[in-house]
Amino acid sequence: MRLSRYYAPTLKEDPADAEVVSHKLLMRAGMIRKLTSGIYNYLPLGLRSINKVARIIREEMDRAGAMEVLLPMVQPADLWRETGRWDYYGKELLRLNDRNGRDYCLGPTHEEVITDLVRGEIKSYKQLPINLYQIQTKFRDEIRPRFGLMRGREFIMKDAYSFDKDEAGAEASYWAMFEAYKAAFARIGLRFKPVQADSGAIGGDFSHEFMVLADTGEDTIASCKSCEFGANLEKARVVLPEGTPNASGTPCPEIEARATPGAKTIEEVCTFLSVEPQKLIKSLLLTIDGEETVLALVRGDRELNDIKLRNLVGGNEIEMADEATVQEKTGAPVGFAGPVGLPEGLRIFADQELCTGTDWVVGANKADTHLLHVSLERDCTIEQFADLRVIEETDPCPECGGEVEFTKGIEVGHVFKLGLKYSEKMEATFLDENGKSKHMIMGCYGIGVSRIVASAIEQNHDENGCCFPPSIAPFEVALISLGGKDQDVADKAEELYTEIMKMGIDACYDDRKERPGVKFADADLVGYPMQLVLGGKGLKNGIIEAKDRKTGEKSELPLEGFAEAFVAWRKKIWSQWGLDL
Repeated sequence: MRLSRYYAPTLKEDPADAEVVSHKLLMRAGMIRKLTSGIYNYLPLGLRSINKVARIIREEMDRAGAMEVLLPMVQPADLWRETGRWDYYGKELLRLNDRNGRDYCLGPTHEEVITDLVRGEIKSYKQLPINLYQIQTKFRDEIRPRFGLMRGREFIMKDAYSFDKDEAGAEASYWAMFEAYKAAFARIGLRFKPVQADSGAIGGDFSHEFMVLADTGEDTIASCKSCEFGANLEKARVVLPEGTPNASGTPCPEIEARATPGAKTIEEVCTFLSVEPQKLIKSLLLTIDGEETVLALVRGDRELNDIKLRNLVGGNEIEMADEATVQEKTGAPVGFAGPVGLPEGLRIFADQELCTGTDWVVGANKADTHLLHVSLERDCTIEQFADLRVIEETDPCPECGGEVEFTKGIEVGHVFKLGLKYSEKMEATFLDENGKSKHMIMGCYGIGVSRIVASAIEQNHDENGCCFPPSIAPFEVALISLGGKDQDVADKAEELYTEIMKMGIDACYDDRKERPGVKFADADLVGYPMQLVLGGKGLKNGIIEAKDRKTGEKSELPLEGFAEAFVAWRKKIWSQWGLDL
């Protein structure tokens, strides 16, 4: 492609509303343009990268035995009502009506649609297993879309759905997709890590996220320095170190009420009573699905993991109770709630770590008052002790006991074991070998195709622009002619461009009537992995300058025997990304 005829409108300055690196560079490099909040036009350069990502994903999905379909983006509400998600999904689901007043939505995901398709076609165990996937536009009406393609409302996604006759088959389908994802992300050239994750709104009882490792990532990953354990903070289990004592039966002095005027926070109470945060218990009142209220207890220097609590208690949505609810349930203002003397019926859940100590300080359920010398075993009715807190770097690895470290990541893929969540509600059944009707066991597997392009930039950029892996760069090679009016240089550049294209290599030819500085700046900004620069001096000396965008290293390739030298240099560029040609 000749850039003199190409639509690639680059910008010199960062857009005012761009917050993260990928958003700034995608805009500046002429790859996307904003239409409205969270919705973008994909320009030719951007679409080329997206299509390259999609091609790699398709190849790995096909290799794993999945088959491509294309499902409607507009979905009838009746399907969502069958699963109960029409009401549960909330305001992220963009609802609309047709001319007859029937309810529809723009698909944020396609579990209902694919289950409806398969239940109408699959009748026998002989037709299973089956795995269907699509690459298509999704829409989620984010409350605060931001970060360009990282968290937009409209985005391109690959979603696959497996259907199996038994648990063994579902397990095999899950791990086949897991391995296909690893292969796809490795071929793209990303540094990534699969981690254990919470299933969230999709549902299911087991899942992994695939995280692109980047300092600018929104998610924090807990991983082990000694084994392959990795999990996001929502999912990461906390285990007590070996040999941790249980304080059951340990003597504790009688409760003492102590006035603590105005001391609501952990820090204020510690200062007032001259105690360490490890001796306090946080008493947190939360509501489940806006209905049931529960009390969660964690040590004063720890943070509650509300996802763990939600999974323990059940329900879909969990949030902190408002001031009025706290006052109603405990009789005290916020900051003075505690687990002693609460009304019957209020369920109390405590973090497992609280079993290892006694003689706690808690809120007294009375304004400006705390209780000292509280024993949870003696003075409270705890429904269950469980892992309820956020893991910390000082905690041991839950798999091997090794040292845990935190890194930042960007979620680009998620694989789920759905089980019977959708097939039972939508009666997706088949007849087994004995003629008995059974529900299909499902799995769900998503990849954010457009997000991968943004993530690749977040992971690979410098002060001059993008540094794309060669597998997904808009063009793998940029040939830059500096001949100006020198026809000999122009003719040789044309000859080289034709030669590269005949090799089947993806290249663009910068033949624009622009100053060399402009051409160099644009090539770095877009992030072409390989840059070839031909000028009058190089032509005279029989060489062309070759630049590695990732390292900035420059070398010279001979014009005589160019093809052989270029192929060797190109192989070197790919290999430094860990990629095979």
